[in-house]
Amino acid sequence: MDTITHQNKAPALMKSKSRKNINHFTDVHGLPCIEKIVSSVEDTPEPISTNVTGRIPQWIQGSFLRNGPGKFEIGNHKFNHWFDGMALLHQFKISGGQVTYKSRFLSSDSFKANKEQNRIAVSEFGTVNLPDPCKNFFQRFLSRFELPKSTDNANVSFVTYKGDYYVSTETNIMHKVDPETLETTKKVDWSKFIAVNGATAHPHTEPDGTTYNMGNSYGVKGATYNIIRVPPTKTTAQDTLEGATVLCSIPSLDKSKPSYYHSFAMSENYVVFIEQPVKIDLLKIVTGKLRGKSISDGVFWDPTFNTIFHLINKQTGVVSSVQYLAKPLSTFHQINAYEENGFLVLDMCASDDGQAINNYNVQNLRKSGEDLDEVYNTLCRVFPRRFILPLNVDQETRYGRNLNPPGSTATSIRIAKNKVFCTHEDLHGEDLNQYGGLEFPQINYGKYNTHRYRYFYGCGFRHLVGDTLIKMDLNGKHMKVWEEPGLYPSEPVFVPSPNATEEDDGVVMSVVITPNKDKSTFLLVLDARTFEELGRAAVPVNIPYGFHGTFHATA
Repeated sequence: MDTITHQNKAPALMKSKSRKNINHFTDVHGLPCIEKIVSSVEDTPEPISTNVTGRIPQWIQGSFLRNGPGKFEIGNHKFNHWFDGMALLHQFKISGGQVTYKSRFLSSDSFKANKEQNRIAVSEFGTVNLPDPCKNFFQRFLSRFELPKSTDNANVSFVTYKGDYYVSTETNIMHKVDPETLETTKKVDWSKFIAVNGATAHPHTEPDGTTYNMGNSYGVKGATYNIIRVPPTKTTAQDTLEGATVLCSIPSLDKSKPSYYHSFAMSENYVVFIEQPVKIDLLKIVTGKLRGKSISDGVFWDPTFNTIFHLINKQTGVVSSVQYLAKPLSTFHQINAYEENGFLVLDMCASDDGQAINNYNVQNLRKSGEDLDEVYNTLCRVFPRRFILPLNVDQETRYGRNLNPPGSTATSIRIAKNKVFCTHEDLHGEDLNQYGGLEFPQINYGKYNTHRYRYFYGCGFRHLVGDTLIKMDLNGKHMKVWEEPGLYPSEPVFVPSPNATEEDDGVVMSVVITPNKDKSTFLLVLDARTFEELGRAAVPVNIPYGFHGTFHATA
């Protein structure tokens, strides 16, 4: 146990592996090329009809909204990273068993500047903006010393605050969007309301509409992580983030190299922040423009640090004095968290290596043959895992003994006064291995977020993007799979049926991309209980593979 009692340092055995072992996690050959998944398209701002086959339930009334990159080149210049493409918003409007489709590029300042100047005028995560050719040499030289301007290219998700829809990325800018027209109605800057330099694209919402999020701030004492609370309702019709407060601030373990986080977890009484050893080198980012390097150059995996779970009381803002440690892991998305009998159950999609984010550049996604196989085999698989954290650790709690209740293989062992070391339980059987793990997890959020639950849905990853849809039943860890060769489904979203009494009474929707066939992408609707196809709506335009979506009910 000595290797894990230091100041959150990981076991030394991480370094004993050869570089080859670290870099090759699978030995897959013959992956099909998916280049068209990251090809630029035109938007379709006026609704068009789709070709429905099968049957889409009459009770579904509303819009399935999706977000993701849709333009990967500006003029003669190309974006480097998948996260850099210009945001394209999609709407599948469903009524009476019929579906119309439309899309619109987000009218962000970044998009407008790029379009006007016909070049990459604003830096993105993996791309440095090009110098303005209209400036003289001296002006271009001086511009290298400016701090990078934050992009407002909100291409990650649709989120809601106070009942309004916003599109979001991880900078301080969101855009309020009309879910009916997809038009941008207002630009909102988090830093105008609270002292944060950004917020995640994955807030959590309580049943009453109160919303929690996280954002970093940087000061003379280094980086801090801030838990944000936004009230549930507006005081005026024009309200956006008025009333937002910082519930608490947590100093980064490494002041100049805070952890990167894409999301966080929430239970009934706690926000759970996962401080993982995917790090951000602030000095590299600040000097990036001078060195001609993008933000992605400052993101790195440091497996010499353990993962830390921080628990923050949602009512008081008090951070638990107990640090829950786990071996180095990387997580983008959590599945759910809930409290039961004095324990906090924390479920997430996680991997044992954190280098994936830098491998998802556009060039890699466009590779073919052995080069494509090599990219895939150097990515660590992501699997659903459960940690169980004991909430009642005090001076009487015994050392060196598993504190968790029987019934789970997850363990928690007190190793120091305020430190508990945790290991996980796999939330899957061996059969998930053949589907390449699971990402983009979703649950019946409205009824079961922060509560004990049974089902979650996600994409299997036998390729660089999802190529199957999976339903996992935690009772027995059984899974159901939807797949068709050559098709790539995106994040599944659960929509409950009216008056549902069972957790999985409803449908699962996913936009399925068809890179080998022109203009044949479709909206797929599955019966969530049986996981069998009910119907699909084929769209007569090309759509790139996107990130996240939500269902906006109108009935």
